[in-house]
Amino acid sequence: RVVGEFQNSPQLALEFCDWFGEKKGFPLSLTSRCALIHVLVKSRRFDDALSIMEKLIHVNGMTPMEVLDGLLDSYEICKSCPAVFDALVRACTRCGATEGAYLVIKKLRMEGRLVTIHAWNNFLSQLLKLNEIVRFWNMYKEIISYGYIENLNTFNLVVYALCKECKLLEAISTFYRMLKSGILPNIVTFNMIIDGACRVGGIELALKLVEKMGVMSENFVSPNTVTYNSIINGFCKLGKVAFAEEVLNDMIKAGVKPDVRSYAAMIDGYARGGCLEEALRLCDEMVERGLMPNTVVYNSILHWLYSEGDIGGSSLVLSDMIDKHVFPDQFTYSTLIQGLCRNGYVMQAFKFHCQIMEKNVIEDTFSHNILINYLCKSNDLSGAMQLVGSMFIRGLIPDLVTYGALIDGYCKEGKLGSAVWFYEKMKVEKKPNIVIYNSILNGLCKEMSMDAARRMIDSLKSLGLPDAITYNTLINGYCSCGNMDEAFSLLMEMRKVGRFVNTVTYNTLINFLCKCGCIQQAKELTKRMVLEGLIPDFITYTMLITCSAKNCSADEVIELHDSMVLNGVVPYRQTYQAIVRPLLGEENEET
Repeated sequence: RVVGEFQNSPQLALEFCDWFGEKKGFPLSLTSRCALIHVLVKSRRFDDALSIMEKLIHVNGMTPMEVLDGLLDSYEICKSCPAVFDALVRACTRCGATEGAYLVIKKLRMEGRLVTIHAWNNFLSQLLKLNEIVRFWNMYKEIISYGYIENLNTFNLVVYALCKECKLLEAISTFYRMLKSGILPNIVTFNMIIDGACRVGGIELALKLVEKMGVMSENFVSPNTVTYNSIINGFCKLGKVAFAEEVLNDMIKAGVKPDVRSYAAMIDGYARGGCLEEALRLCDEMVERGLMPNTVVYNSILHWLYSEGDIGGSSLVLSDMIDKHVFPDQFTYSTLIQGLCRNGYVMQAFKFHCQIMEKNVIEDTFSHNILINYLCKSNDLSGAMQLVGSMFIRGLIPDLVTYGALIDGYCKEGKLGSAVWFYEKMKVEKKPNIVIYNSILNGLCKEMSMDAARRMIDSLKSLGLPDAITYNTLINGYCSCGNMDEAFSLLMEMRKVGRFVNTVTYNTLINFLCKCGCIQQAKELTKRMVLEGLIPDFITYTMLITCSAKNCSADEVIELHDSMVLNGVVPYRQTYQAIVRPLLGEENEET
């Protein structure tokens, strides 16, 4: 009642409630708080009203329906307005009570009260944030069925959802429907469609939209930094970094200031294409423009320098990063460790890993997994196990990648028992993925346990898990055992399913036929491969040439080589060695 007296003085009402509740120690009832919410909403003090509603739900533990009941009970007395219900829906979405927001809307409809399109937009926006796309579309259909008229925000949400699903044509259709409805798009609308087009390679469409942006918006909208960044990123994804740089120049000429993201995309694009000098040039350029390279920029350059084996250059970039007070993140450390291992600097990688562990800079399973994986591939399983032990000491839990590396390592070492032990241990904590199953399968095939391997594939089929690697591993196992009947039987099975048969499948079978000296059957299988739409690669031809060189005439070998070149397959060193060696042998015999 007292709060109601302050209808025309919302600030006074707020101060009185704070004084009464906090200073005097008398907690306000739900009725008093709801009365205060009505006063604040009527005075358009929405932030204060939202804060109280969020506190009721988030701190006091009330359900959105309880708050709604309180607002409905005091609605008439406080001579409130419908905006209070919109505010409650917004408060629900802001504090994560998405289902509560929908229940509020539903109950109000049953009471004969309708929230505005703004409340629905808040609810739809929250669904998109939670990636609940299916529910988003169901709710959108519900809104339309109730006769609501879409506004700019509704259209933007629909466009965003369609672009998120890569449905560019539908997004453009919605855009034109929006224009026909007399609603002018804003920069957000344009940027979403331009970004969506760039993501699916529709750069030309994106550029046309930029060109017509002014006309379509009656000159209310012009491209901004986000617009240009989308196009720059689109060109970089297509490997057209030079075009991206032209867009950057156009952007600057148009008076739009580039940001770190503008340069980051191009720096990564140049580095990815091996043009590290160009990437570093852009780094210098962005500094000249007063833009400081961030962690993402440095990580990109470091990654590609290590890929090129430029350890010295990587060290200089890292030093520059530290000098500029740009703090390394998890990806930086992982890049350093992976780069050092890849280039043979294993001791330095371990030393660096120990340093970051001692300083407690970062503790995660990811960086440990890089080293464990490297040790397993290097057949240092005892070292890998020591590292797993240090993970447990630091409270880090091995994940699927950890177990996968260990299982694969033990299988390749022929220690199937240890691999199975880790597999059983992992099953208790984690759900195995197909990569781990394939490692076990490979181990079984190496031990010639083909019956067990076959049973494993059959059980995986019931789970819908096998992939091309699974079947190819089993085919290779049958070939290694000399069981060609089972190998070809499995090929027929794969053909019936209509999946998984690839070049590797045929290469495995062709390789075995060539080893057995069955060159004619190998050639027939190659023809069959082509009929199925698979292109023989340099491995296929090299195997056929190697076998023909041993068992056929020189003319047949040359014929295979010519066929290889005509089909656009580039011969490698091994291919020419296979051709030349037998010929050199013949010449030696003649002399």
